[in-house]
Amino acid sequence: MNTDDRNFEIASRFVIKLGTLAHRYGTQARRLESYLSRVTRTLGYDGVFSSTPTEILFTFKKKDDLWYKTHLIKMPGTGFNLYKLAKVGGLVSGLESGEITLSEAKDRLDEVDNMPPVCCKRLTALGYALSGAGFAGFLKCGIIDIILAAVMSVVVYVIILYTDKYSERLEHWIPFLCTFITGIIVSLISLLLPEIQVYLITLSAVIYLIPGFTISVGIMELSYKYVQSGIINIVNGLVYLALLFAGAWVGITMIRSFFPVQFVSITSISTNFIWLSAMIMAVGLCIIFQLPKRDFLWAVAGSGIACIGIVLGEAVLDIDAGNFLGTVFAVIFANIWSTKTNRPASLVLLPSIVFLVSGSIGFRGFVALSAHNTSTGYQELFHMFVVAITLAVGLILGNTIYKAKISL
Repeated sequence: MNTDDRNFEIASRFVIKLGTLAHRYGTQARRLESYLSRVTRTLGYDGVFSSTPTEILFTFKKKDDLWYKTHLIKMPGTGFNLYKLAKVGGLVSGLESGEITLSEAKDRLDEVDNMPPVCCKRLTALGYALSGAGFAGFLKCGIIDIILAAVMSVVVYVIILYTDKYSERLEHWIPFLCTFITGIIVSLISLLLPEIQVYLITLSAVIYLIPGFTISVGIMELSYKYVQSGIINIVNGLVYLALLFAGAWVGITMIRSFFPVQFVSITSISTNFIWLSAMIMAVGLCIIFQLPKRDFLWAVAGSGIACIGIVLGEAVLDIDAGNFLGTVFAVIFANIWSTKTNRPASLVLLPSIVFLVSGSIGFRGFVALSAHNTSTGYQELFHMFVVAITLAVGLILGNTIYKAKISL
């Protein structure tokens, strides 16, 4: 192998490693493909890429060659680790500016992949607790409901942690197990505290797992003609949502069949605390996503700007217009921030978009159907898709108004 072929091989292996890690850390398909194309051109070669939640197709060729070299990698699915995503983005920036060589960049990718989580287990558990409590408050639940949502969110984290660590066979059953165990525990507590809202506490405890973001991204990818990735994301989101509901329904129904509960009147928190609860949830999500310390406040600010958009849109029209305007504001803010700091826009955008979650509406729709409230159930499920579409359109419009440099 001559020097030219060796350099081509090194560059190809680097881009393959880069794409694999970026996919695993939470980059969307369209953004990942554009980014890999840019990096490949920077290295002096041509590349065409195709990314879906389950695989990545890499094709490379030298400038004067006719044939492409092809490599296909099967992926277990996407995850979220914004700290490592930021590290990967900074590493590539150093390569493009000439601060590090290609060989050094390839070695550092391995170092990034082997890094421990930036947030320790206790801090991550706190993130789960804050996100669960914040979402329960956002749903206007009572104080006891909020406290239980925080506690059960930590239980969900423990389930996820030990399922990933000790049993690969249970990996695909994580959504079912989380809501099943949570539903059982909360139902047993309701025997002593019949005023608590069992389904809303269960929903709040698993808010991090609700696939509203996945469904919205799928709709957006369909609009950009990324048909395969879009369909996979929508189907995966709906299946995941169904597993979440199935676990909750089985667990709660099993307890109620043995111990019928007499419900009493429900008290909720003041509406003055709803947006405070929303920001608490945003802080929790930033911790769960392993956001770097230097970007933490910016991400929380992005969620705050999304809240402003929700309030303005709701004041002018309705809540759907609020979700749309909140998404547009969040995307523009993230793109401006990415341009000014030369860091991945996903660091600020992802917590903001997950904050505008639509999957929780679908969960409540399934609950209504299980209670034989067909009209409300179908209405909630339809509304879930309406919200997902408004988020997708907001993402597209925000990127049209202010398009940042191609980044992760």
